[in-house]
Amino acid sequence: MTSVEETTDNTADSGPSGYAAARLRLLQEESRSGPSRRSALSGLTDDWLNALFTTAVRETGVRGATLVAVGGYGRGELSPRSDLDLVLLHDGKAEPQALSALADRVWYPVWDLGLALDHSVRTPGEARKTAAEDLKVQLGLLDARTVAGDAGLLAGLRTSVLADWRNQAAKRLPQLHSLCRERAERAGELRFLLEPDLKEARGGLRDITALRAVAASWLADAPRDGLAEARRRLLDARDALHLVTGRATDRLSLQEQDQVAAQLGLLDADALLREVYEAARVVAYAGDVTWREVGRVLRARAARPRLRGLLGPRGAAAAARAPLAEGVVESDGEAVLALAARPDRDPVLPLRFAAAAAQAGLPVSLHAVRRLAAQGKQLPVPWPAEAREQLVTLLGAGEPTVAVWEALEAEGLITRLLPDWERVRCRPQRNPVHTWTVDRHLIETAVRAAALTRRVGRPDLLLMAALLHDIGKGWPGDHSVAGETIARDVAARVGFDAQDAAVLGALVRHHLLLIDTATRRDLDDPATVRSVADAVGSVGTLEILHALTEADALATGPAAWSAWRGSLVADLVARVAAVLRGTAPAVREAEIPTTEQERLAVEALRTGEPVLALHVRQEEEDAVGGELVVAVPDQPGVLPAVAGVLALHRLTVRAADLRSMELPDQLGEVLVLRWRVAAEYGALPQAARLRSDLVRALDGSLDVPAKLADREAAYPRRRGVTPPPPRVTVVPDVSSLATVLEVRAPDAVGLLHRIGRALESAGVRVRSAHVSTLGANAVDTLYVTSPDGKPLEPAEAATLAGSVQVALS
Repeated sequence: MTSVEETTDNTADSGPSGYAAARLRLLQEESRSGPSRRSALSGLTDDWLNALFTTAVRETGVRGATLVAVGGYGRGELSPRSDLDLVLLHDGKAEPQALSALADRVWYPVWDLGLALDHSVRTPGEARKTAAEDLKVQLGLLDARTVAGDAGLLAGLRTSVLADWRNQAAKRLPQLHSLCRERAERAGELRFLLEPDLKEARGGLRDITALRAVAASWLADAPRDGLAEARRRLLDARDALHLVTGRATDRLSLQEQDQVAAQLGLLDADALLREVYEAARVVAYAGDVTWREVGRVLRARAARPRLRGLLGPRGAAAAARAPLAEGVVESDGEAVLALAARPDRDPVLPLRFAAAAAQAGLPVSLHAVRRLAAQGKQLPVPWPAEAREQLVTLLGAGEPTVAVWEALEAEGLITRLLPDWERVRCRPQRNPVHTWTVDRHLIETAVRAAALTRRVGRPDLLLMAALLHDIGKGWPGDHSVAGETIARDVAARVGFDAQDAAVLGALVRHHLLLIDTATRRDLDDPATVRSVADAVGSVGTLEILHALTEADALATGPAAWSAWRGSLVADLVARVAAVLRGTAPAVREAEIPTTEQERLAVEALRTGEPVLALHVRQEEEDAVGGELVVAVPDQPGVLPAVAGVLALHRLTVRAADLRSMELPDQLGEVLVLRWRVAAEYGALPQAARLRSDLVRALDGSLDVPAKLADREAAYPRRRGVTPPPPRVTVVPDVSSLATVLEVRAPDAVGLLHRIGRALESAGVRVRSAHVSTLGANAVDTLYVTSPDGKPLEPAEAATLAGSVQVALS
């Protein structure tokens, strides 16, 4: 350890000011970071506390006491704002008053500096008893070390605590595992969180401490390859976070990630997250392997006497093995290599091993995977048919695929098989809709696709497309375009013929086509359906693309798929399939009004006021939705008025269709608006309340913009996160009936109301609106025409887009 004198230029005297100044200089040294700084900071703190303790002992006359560091401080892992975990250990002979005075003379200078302190005063016997009752205390004492005083007191205690830990491992380790699982459920999986807790989340620093405790039990040991480096990366990230924020925080918030990255010398926040995710992946995998080994050892200890009595040692060994595939057997609940397996002569063995394990729902042996990584023979390119079939079998195994894939990835086998995987491995996704990193999302999509293989004629192409659909996210530009090229290359590499490679390329290129078209385009427009049919090309490809779309959305997160979205996609697929088969029905430009619409229109003309009907239904699993039909005598401001009233009643607009209706024997036109809505929470409002507010909005007695402004002010934005500005574009060549505007903007209260006001001001008519919200972003598509019902001229459309964008900005 670097001496304190070298670190502080002899200025770290026992007073708080001297220590504070030396500490500040140390933290400001640009040349000192990582383990070196943590070690120096621990050493500096040791010397300061030693001086405080020595002076306090001299003043109080207490003998037989020692100051002990536990937890992170005990391990010498002090970050800039770390707590100090201290135990004042004593032999029980000092007077309570003198002992209390000794403690005060140590604790108060720490508090005076504003440092967080976790402290206790105990005899060795009391410490041992408390450790036996409190698992967290016992874990802290496993890392205890002497800072000042009688080292013999701690030596005896450590011997006793370690002996207790090892003797009680069968009871204590399951308790520790349970604590780890509970913490993971609370804090989440570090490597998939956009704002991870570096300490508490699964794969974080707490898990590393737990693995150290398992190793101390002598019952099992964690895989050590990469674990020390992962620990260093997480500690370095926490150090930088403390320096950037000036707080003792472990949560890597979005607004601080760029500064933390700069502090660590990394390119940007994405590079920081990828490093953190890589480290967390190593820790999480080590934890999986270690806890599985703990369970195996404990089961073996419990079962060994009974098995030996029934079968004898040889019979027990034979009963524990069962063949799974050529060169692969099950042993003690794991997939392992058979004794006769030869990885150096069997290049398909890694894939056969993985596929057999996943199909059997078994974890894979760490030793077996490492042997495959070290001795495995490279597959020829293109792959032989068996290798391709085994990869498809692995992908089609469902949920067990995830653990097997991650085990292979941890030892570098995946990037050896599929080199393009390296670019997406642990790559973060900034869109909050996404639950996973890119690589895990691809595997989750394959898991979802495995449940849909009965719906398609080529399940192998579906599973491969699921694995590859976002593979282009590691490259600049449109990931679908880049992904198409990569998918074709991978298809050729794994042995698909040219025709199948072309289909895979098309599936990757168009994997967003169905969901985007169904939620953002007018399906009654012939040009919409024809454009999808031209892109897809065949009914077989459409069938696979439909299943891929569903699997992709389900694997993205709960906000990406719903019964409503599924029905829209299914409707589009049916229309496109009819076109591809040559049986598409003629699509009429003007839809025949329903009886209800005619009744509402007549009533609106008779009263001169809006009338409406609301039909309630279950929109999704957790949302009540409905269809709202509004008939209003044709007048300015109808769209923004209705949209504003819906926003005031906390209704989310799924889709809107607006048509002008002329009735026989009636004077005047009626505007009929059909809305698909869902309650933001709770039940739908009563139709009478909606109608009353709509009447007031149209006659001007209800100031909708002011009310919405009050509502928006009640939703504070996340500190430090500035969304990109709205963007309004004209989408060419997607409709022969109208001009199509696409609005991309932060989702906010009354967004459609503001869009409607801008369109009304421009004097255009809205034919239909299609609303899509993903996370904090909205994509609204509007079909607009001139007052006489024709598409706008290009110049007029561009001007309109510009004016709407200005209005939203």
